[in-house]
Amino acid sequence: MVSETPLEKMRERSRVTIDGPERAPHRSMYRAMGFTDQDFRQPFIGLANLSTEVTPCNFHLSTVAGEVKVGIRAAGGTPVEFPTITVSDAIAMGHQGMKGSLISREIIADSIEVVAFSEGFDALAAVGGCDKNLPGILMAAARLNIPTVVLYGGTMMPGHFHGHDVSIEDVFEAVGAHAAGRMSGEELDALERVACPGPGTCGGLFTANTMGTLVETLGMARLGTSAIPAMHPDRASAARGVGSQVMRTLADDIRPRDVLTRKAFENAIRVAVALGGSTNSVLHLLAIAGEAQVPLSLDDFDRISHETPHIGNLKPGGQYLMADLHRVGGVPLVLRRLSEAGLLHEDAMTITGRTIGEELRDYPLSGSEEASRIVFPVSNPLHQDGALVILKGNLAPEGAVLKVTDSSGSVQFTGKARVFDGEEAAFEAISEGQVESGEVVVIRYEGPQGGPGMREMLSVTAAIVGQGHVSDVAMVTDGRFSGATRGPMVGHVAPEAWVGGPLALVKDGDSITIDTVAREISVALSEEELKDRRDLWRRPDPSYTRGALAKYQRLFSSASRGARTTIWDD
Repeated sequence: MVSETPLEKMRERSRVTIDGPERAPHRSMYRAMGFTDQDFRQPFIGLANLSTEVTPCNFHLSTVAGEVKVGIRAAGGTPVEFPTITVSDAIAMGHQGMKGSLISREIIADSIEVVAFSEGFDALAAVGGCDKNLPGILMAAARLNIPTVVLYGGTMMPGHFHGHDVSIEDVFEAVGAHAAGRMSGEELDALERVACPGPGTCGGLFTANTMGTLVETLGMARLGTSAIPAMHPDRASAARGVGSQVMRTLADDIRPRDVLTRKAFENAIRVAVALGGSTNSVLHLLAIAGEAQVPLSLDDFDRISHETPHIGNLKPGGQYLMADLHRVGGVPLVLRRLSEAGLLHEDAMTITGRTIGEELRDYPLSGSEEASRIVFPVSNPLHQDGALVILKGNLAPEGAVLKVTDSSGSVQFTGKARVFDGEEAAFEAISEGQVESGEVVVIRYEGPQGGPGMREMLSVTAAIVGQGHVSDVAMVTDGRFSGATRGPMVGHVAPEAWVGGPLALVKDGDSITIDTVAREISVALSEEELKDRRDLWRRPDPSYTRGALAKYQRLFSSASRGARTTIWDD
């Protein structure tokens, strides 16, 4: 056993379902699956395995989960594996299926919570990959508040095309280039075949890899585990280490809400803005904090972004992929950079029972020259402010989110609106070359309720960039963006159009200003004009009136609160 903690103390939850003559039927069910008397004497550890064949992000996770089980058994525990769903964001992108993506986060959280609650697990380990996996796992962990350790399944290795590294981002942008006649069909086909060479999550600092860095920063994963590529030999030993760690975390009775504190969330925000992580990290951190009952708002993101320089030279805004970050030290390198500059709460607790500062001091790092090209020193940053910016104004009174990828580190853009009620109409117009330099593409009724499901729109943003409009066409939406999106693209506009937010009132030709220096997003309309338009506005009919999408449409909260499907006040 990993600890001197009395065994019965570690089995407080599972013995309700296992011990005593009245539980003979329960044990009989377990015996049907090969469980033994020795298994019944040990703590039961639920193992949420999000393996699936719908995405390469999770394709390999059963192998990873198997190694976690080896670690649990070696440390004196009884692993009980169970599945939950995953939606592939990349494959769902660009059509109605993307409306299920954010819903999947809620289903993942609900299903893990319900299984762990119903089966009386003493602790929880979870292995996830694609974008909504880690947020869903952490939301469930915060609700359950039983000892939990998380393992990210790891990134895909880069593909190679015309002598340089490529990822799925390049394929989406190539679609736009092909539509504009800037890439042949043969070249697009060749790129498609090499961009994703094997299992793992999309290679850049897109949403999945962003959340991998943040679960480690939050202290819910073992330090150094998130940047290991999916197919790297070290991933097996890292997985076994998670198995033994969950037993130690159980023995020490360290709960998720001991770890998911205000300081932990501030650390996570700081890493997200320092690296230039996905805008989805804003949505997910707000949702996780809500489940952990930790006060967190968009204003916290804006304040911390003002205080934190942008140091991550990672795609989509930079040059390198997640596999490159692993090669030079992974997430601990980023944390060390921030710690040395006094920008990290080093006293934040982790699942090991030690603080993040203590874990970091004992973690070996080499100071290679390449490391400073991938993660810049704080004293010599890419930009003085963080890469995630919160904008407010008469177009987004509750706020909106923009990732700054421009080389200047800022965006100041004013243009005429081209308004579309939904993604499909916008993509068709862009593909036909109808969007011109200097315009602001407005896509509305794609918010949490309006979509429903707040679709990511990488197909649209990549089509814009692929046609050569890297910075001369902007976009504003109440929907979301993939972590692979780059350019002056503003998402998460709140309140959303569906509930009568100002975005619903914009017309073609209205002048929209996006200004990251002033932290402003506004439409050049008077309050009187906005009121007159609001009096005439009518909500469109819902696209779905039955089934999961209709249900979640009624439950989603504002993007400014993380778009949780909450029915209670925080």
